Amino acid sequence: MSQTQVLARKWRPRNFSELTGQDHIVQAITHSLEQNRLHHAYLFTGTRGVGKTTIARILAKALNCETGVTSTPCGTCPVCLAIDKGSFVDLVELDAASNTQVDNMRELLESACYAPASARYKVYLIDEVHMLSRSAFNAMLKTLEEPPEHVKFILATTDPQKIPITVLSRCLQFNLKQIPPALIAAHLEKILSQEQIASDAASLRLLARAAQGSMRDALSLLDQAIAYGHGVVKEAEVHAMLGVIEREYLYDLLDALAAKDGVRMLAIADEMEARSLSFDYALQEIATIFHRLALAQIAPQALDVTLPERERLFSLVKHFTAEDVQLLYQIALHGRSDLNLAPDEYAGFTMTLMRMLAFIPDQMLSEEISITAREDEKNAPVSMQAQATHQTFANNQTAQKKKTSIANSTNDDWLAIVKQLKLSGMAKMLAQHCEAKLFSDDKIELCVPEIHKYLLENPYQDKLKAALENYFEKPIKVAFSIGSITGMTSMVMQDLEKQAKQSETIAAIEADPFVRELVENFDAKLIVSSIKPVE
Repeated sequence: MSQTQVLARKWRPRNFSELTGQDHIVQAITHSLEQNRLHHAYLFTGTRGVGKTTIARILAKALNCETGVTSTPCGTCPVCLAIDKGSFVDLVELDAASNTQVDNMRELLESACYAPASARYKVYLIDEVHMLSRSAFNAMLKTLEEPPEHVKFILATTDPQKIPITVLSRCLQFNLKQIPPALIAAHLEKILSQEQIASDAASLRLLARAAQGSMRDALSLLDQAIAYGHGVVKEAEVHAMLGVIEREYLYDLLDALAAKDGVRMLAIADEMEARSLSFDYALQEIATIFHRLALAQIAPQALDVTLPERERLFSLVKHFTAEDVQLLYQIALHGRSDLNLAPDEYAGFTMTLMRMLAFIPDQMLSEEISITAREDEKNAPVSMQAQATHQTFANNQTAQKKKTSIANSTNDDWLAIVKQLKLSGMAKMLAQHCEAKLFSDDKIELCVPEIHKYLLENPYQDKLKAALENYFEKPIKVAFSIGSITGMTSMVMQDLEKQAKQSETIAAIEADPFVRELVENFDAKLIVSSIKPVE
């Protein structure tokens, strides 16, 4: 590896084919160059480090290469080499952040009147153009309206909203995307291979995620990782360098949250602080976990089957309702955005954890209300809403009972056994979504609906079979099929029981004298979605 040049400069793309993650931009510009449909002003927008200035310089080479206007500049002619070195006289680069005043812009535009010294086009590259003053924009606008034939403007910005619409309307605008972590990791692997530096895939994934879509940031972090690891890039060293949180900490935090164990949550936060781990990154990863929990609840098949913590996710998902997950996700996001406003990062992080605890209904309080409500329920009239809820549930129960008397009676035996099997994760979900078609001493035939066929992977079948043999204490032949079912699975029964408990809890709280007094005297409203039955 070069000792005098950082990776971000050494591996800056020199042509369009070397760009990563901006195929939509490359395709559009390439076609316009090949068809000689050139615009007088280009605007590149996007977050830092995604390639705005790089694309601008490649475009300058494409316009001025001695081989002609081309989408594949040669890279070897004097023009291409001078642009790569930053010494080409007809490529004028201006940092608008340092040259905001109208005088700077007028001086630049006056030189635009003169023909290029040696090139086909005189190219003006203005970086962070949104920083120009209003008067500077007005001065530029006159030239953009009637540009000389030999002048091309290339503007770059991270904040296009601050550019006057009159300027935007005269530019051909391209929006650069943040580069996906997978592409960044692949590019880093390619560079390290060329540099003959040892690395592992896990360390590159960490660097790619930490770069947050910026290839330049990724290369800067890679430089740091090489130095930190004494010439190699390994997961443990990258973890330490970035202050990355081991995911075990995060899952332990969420286990404690599910158990409403605030003391344990704060103890874990203290351990993280002692190791100088990043609380900002922790909240980012917690939000990622809640996103995956939401997927596990709504569309479990969308989760990557190779995800290392897949089993841990499915064991955790049963502790949170869909509403919990959505709320906690938002709390994590807001906690991260507020971290800079907190007295310090530790205070901001722990306050976010306590906010999560505060918004999950307190178990003891719910239990006390339920007990009080049950004592007064006999003498207190039930509200119309509670009556309607009970009636709806009763109707559902009646319908399901009728459905069961059509279904194979052996399924009742299966439903009773599922509750007693020692299963977790995907194997448990498989059991809960099955319906028994045959149930004998030595053979069980289970049917899974088409929508849940993704559960029929061999490892999950093997775990369910092993649990059944452990339950019966003898070998059992288990056969699986995909087809139509009556609908009375263990999962459906759980949902019905949950609905029943929810209805009873709502009715009990609505009948509570204190709650009724609040509603009648203070026009209070009961937020039904916040009520949860005590397990």
